[in-house]
Amino acid sequence: MILTIIVEKTDDGFEADIESIKGCDAWAPTEDEALEQISAKVKYYLNLPDNVKFKLDKTKDNFRVKVYKLIFNK
Repeated sequence: MILTIIVEKTDDGFEADIESIKGCDAWAPTEDEALEQISAKVKYYLNLPDNVKFKLDKTKDNFRVKVYKLIFNK
């Protein structure tokens, strides 16, 4: 399964959002923490086991917005 994560730099940190899963968003002071939080929420929303491995591929990178593909086997 492949999900798109949009990470936006804000004035006080980073917001991560998966638009295809309603309510699946996260905020953190660093980009890495925001990606960790959104990955944990994906496991929760999709009821995945804790041992599921994710791969993150950056597909777009500009000044304020980065787009990642979250890849995993369901």
